[in-house]
Amino acid sequence: MIDVDGKQLGVMHIRRALKIAEERGLDLVEVAPNANPPVCRILDYGRYRYQQEKLAKEAKKKQKGGDVKTIRLRPSIGAHDIETKIRNATEFLEDGDKVKFVVIFRSREFGRPQVAEALLKKFADALQDYGVIEKAPVMDGRQMVMIIAPKKKPARPEPKPTSEGGTPSNAKNEDEQDRSQAVQADSNGQTDAQESREQPPVPE
Repeated sequence: MIDVDGKQLGVMHIRRALKIAEERGLDLVEVAPNANPPVCRILDYGRYRYQQEKLAKEAKKKQKGGDVKTIRLRPSIGAHDIETKIRNATEFLEDGDKVKFVVIFRSREFGRPQVAEALLKKFADALQDYGVIEKAPVMDGRQMVMIIAPKKKPARPEPKPTSEGGTPSNAKNEDEQDRSQAVQADSNGQTDAQESREQPPVPE
């Protein structure tokens, strides 16, 4: 059993471990069930679960490609449903997944592909800050398909030197000035010493 601060409390009965966790107002979580004996830890389970989900999302973002999430639409979709679909697509793109929009036609709707194309363009415009069109709207049987891929985040630019706190160039100039002053002071000291040696001693 491991305490909340990482200290090992040793091997103990499950009842005692639960009692200790209850006294601390925390949870007893089994973190290594395959170990012999199993390893449990005292912690805040809600916070632990949140951190695990956050780590999983970060790892997923670092993976190349990601999954492809499908969002099905109808040409006659309502404005409220469009907002909901946009929110869902935004979450998918932020998680590093591609989004495949599929507009399904029924009966007479098949004769008006321009309606579906305008609908997909509306989604593409709403998601332009989060993704880019990987596959433009195209007919695929009795449906129109469009794929949007997550937008790559731009590399963080290196901070430019500012006047506050000094800049590398200013620091370099200051170093050069310090060295120049040190050399000048040293040379003056040598000159003074040399002049003192050249002057004859003053008779007592």
